[in-house]
Amino acid sequence: MQYKLQKIKNDASFREFFRLYKGKKTSIIVTASKEKFKNLIAYTAVNKFLRKNGIHTPKLISKHFNEGIIEIEDFGNKTLLDNIKKSKNKLSYYKKCTDVILKIQKIKPLKKIKISSNRFFKLDFYNVSNLHKESDLFFDWYLSGVIGNKKTKKYKKKIKNELNKLYKKIFFNNKFIVHRDFHVSNIMPIKNKLGIIDTQDAILGNPMYDVASLIDDVRTKVPSQIKKRTFQYYLKNCSLRNKSMRLLQNDFDILSVQRNLKILGIFYRLYKRDKKPQYLKYLPYAWKLIELRMKNKIFKNLSILLSRLVNTKLRTKKNFK
Repeated sequence: MQYKLQKIKNDASFREFFRLYKGKKTSIIVTASKEKFKNLIAYTAVNKFLRKNGIHTPKLISKHFNEGIIEIEDFGNKTLLDNIKKSKNKLSYYKKCTDVILKIQKIKPLKKIKISSNRFFKLDFYNVSNLHKESDLFFDWYLSGVIGNKKTKKYKKKIKNELNKLYKKIFFNNKFIVHRDFHVSNIMPIKNKLGIIDTQDAILGNPMYDVASLIDDVRTKVPSQIKKRTFQYYLKNCSLRNKSMRLLQNDFDILSVQRNLKILGIFYRLYKRDKKPQYLKYLPYAWKLIELRMKNKIFKNLSILLSRLVNTKLRTKKNFK
C-alpha cells in the first residue's frame, strides 16, 4: 500500500493539517506545536462526547498526544460554504444548520467531559468576566493597533463600562453547550449529514451565541432576509420560545456585537503577531455586523463611543501596512 501526506490549508489556530492517503482511503493528520491540550486532547474528547449524542464529528483513528499528533476521520475538501455559494435556496441550508444547533442544545450539559477512564476536563462557562476577557482582545490588539495605545487607554474604561452594562443584561441561568465557532466554514456536508469540526472551544453558555455565530458570520455575507428568517426559524423551534422575544433579541444582539469585537481583535492579532494578513479582509464586514446589531437602542451609548474612536474610513480599511 502506498502512503502519501499532503499539507492542507491551516486555520486560525496553532494547528497544522495534513491529508494522509492510504491507498484509496484517506484520513486527516492534525499536529499542534502549542496548546496541545486544547487542540488535541480536548478536541478529541468533545468530538467523542458530541458524537455519542448524535452530532456528526470526526472519529479518532489514532492518538499520539505526547508527540502532538492525532489522526482523525476525513470529512473531505468542501465546507458547507461551497454549497451555499452555488445554491438558489440558501435558507434551506441555514435551517439545516439551525437544526444542528437545536440538537446540540438538547444535549444534557455536563460539567466534566471524559478524556480517559480516570481523567476528565471541565467545560468552562460564559459569564460577564469571560465575555470581557474575550472582548478585551478588541482593545489590546485591534484598537491599540489602529488608533494607538494612548488613545485606547483613554477610552477603554468608558467602553468597558458600557459593555459591562450590556453583558449584565444577558440571561445566564440556563446553561447550554455552545460550540463557540458555529459557522458554515466549520460545517462539512457528508452525504445526507452535516459534519461539525473545530469543537475544541466548546463551552457552557447562552443558547443565542451559536445562533449569532451562524447568522452573523464574518466570513460569509448572509442576505438580510435569510438572517431574519433563520432567526425566526430558531425561535419557533427552540426550548426558549415561550420567553420574551425582546429579551432573546437583546441576548442575540449583545452576543453578536461581543463576538465581532472579539473577532476584530483576533484577526488583527493574526495579522500583526502571526503574520497572517489574509484575515484583514474580514475586518470591514465585522464592523458592518456590529453596526447592524447596534441599531438596537440598548447600544446607544456604546455606538457613540465607538464612532468617536473608529470612523468610517478606519472601519472600511483592509490594509494596515
